[in-house]
Amino acid sequence: MKKKHSTLYTVIQFSMILLFALFLRKFVLTPVEVIGISMEPTYHESDRLWQTSLVSPKRFDVATFPSPRDGKRIVKRVVGLPGDTIRMENDQLYINDKKYDEPYLDEFKETLTDGQPLTADFTLASTAAGPATVVPEGKYFVLGDNRRKADDSRYFGFVDKEDIVGVVYFRYYPLNKIGVQ
Repeated sequence: MKKKHSTLYTVIQFSMILLFALFLRKFVLTPVEVIGISMEPTYHESDRLWQTSLVSPKRFDVATFPSPRDGKRIVKRVVGLPGDTIRMENDQLYINDKKYDEPYLDEFKETLTDGQPLTADFTLASTAAGPATVVPEGKYFVLGDNRRKADDSRYFGFVDKEDIVGVVYFRYYPLNKIGVQ
């Protein structure tokens, strides 16, 4: 009788460990691979990231969601939250008519030598999100950091809150850039 309880106890322990590991993998340590150059210089092609689906994205968080183009998971920066007005003027981001710095773009802007802005002027109404002038409830406006090459909300419109898979919080590859994001 004692052997039977010991085996049952071991099976229950193993099951609990397995369930906990599956929970971590699904919601806390979900791996993501960066595809393309739209998030350079922040992330590069083939960078490996961990994301969590336990938090909602905040302004300037990097989030993942299925591409409206082909359904593949993509990585973009959340710039506009529900109720926001967004515009870019002379390479300066304005949210609700307030200037916002984007320090994650400084390195990229320093390398530009053609005299053109990194980000062309736009308003919500002039993007694929138009004719909206405000980010609607349950939606986000996202931008890639490589603004000249990014396919983002300017071209495919708003991202539904339900489509956000997770928020990036850690890079684990390449090893020389490992760390909390």
